[in-house]
Amino acid sequence: MAVRADERIHDIGFVLLPGFALMSFAAASEPYRAANILAERALYRVRCFGETCDVVQSSSGAEIPAEPLKAALGARLDTVMVCAGGRPSEWDRPAIHAALRRLALQGVRIGGISGGPYVLAAAGLLKARDFTIHWEHAAALIEAFPELRPRPARFVIDRDRLTCGGGVTPLDMAHALIAERLGSDFARRVSDWFLHTEIGASAAPQRASLAERYGVHHPALLSVIETMEATVEAPLGRQAMAELAGISVRQLDRLFAAHRGTSFGAEYKRIRLAHAARLLRQSALSVAEIAFATGFASPAHFSRAFRMAYGHAPSAARRRGTFSGVEYSSLQR
Repeated sequence: MAVRADERIHDIGFVLLPGFALMSFAAASEPYRAANILAERALYRVRCFGETCDVVQSSSGAEIPAEPLKAALGARLDTVMVCAGGRPSEWDRPAIHAALRRLALQGVRIGGISGGPYVLAAAGLLKARDFTIHWEHAAALIEAFPELRPRPARFVIDRDRLTCGGGVTPLDMAHALIAERLGSDFARRVSDWFLHTEIGASAAPQRASLAERYGVHHPALLSVIETMEATVEAPLGRQAMAELAGISVRQLDRLFAAHRGTSFGAEYKRIRLAHAARLLRQSALSVAEIAFATGFASPAHFSRAFRMAYGHAPSAARRRGTFSGVEYSSLQR
């Protein structure tokens, strides 16, 4: 089948950081293999790079063969995507930052997948750019780079910067990039190859709606919960929150009891602790800094609340490096 494209092979490099999400990488790279098959000729060439090693291990333990990153600098790549997973504390890679800056100066289109945009931010490549990042890493990015604000979008293409939230969203971004080069009809054929019949729009949200996440459909209560999530650093009182929602304090209390089976204060604390848990896993902030960033009067107050919710102190949780699914979900209910 004829496709609208220049004859030159488009070279795409993937810089893989240890612990990258295999699902995100596959969703980002496989559409280009499918495009070659469907076109019956080489349209794209995919190359993988590691900082120094010849294989990079994913979060699942699968190993991807990789070339040394220095090989990317003279490879005449068209696009380079950074795939990162895990915790931002593991992404302080000055050699990668320097290589990305050099590639950008060479006119290479630079992208980030899942935690990859954090690496781009650390390299100084997201200034004056619209971008997104996986929602779990957003708080850590904002704390580390307060001048930057990611969009809660599935993917963002802003000139020579390409960012997406990871998971299945690279399929959506690949569809857009293939359509940009080869036309929407061919891009649709590639998406159909993966049974990807519902193409997510760039601005579509990364997460389920508040109503779906909380099992709530009352508009006033949804408004209050949305405000809670936006004010973890400076929590509002019941009276102020009720006034914002246009209801009485008494009605506010009844809504939480009827629809959430809890109180206003307990729900607010649960939301703030969930945010604190993310910062413990994703940021380099001290426990004291996280306490104040989530609206607690003191580190001691925060530690007591965290211990009651999780069964151990914040410092112990950080040493473990993760939280069990049961513990984390208990804060999300």
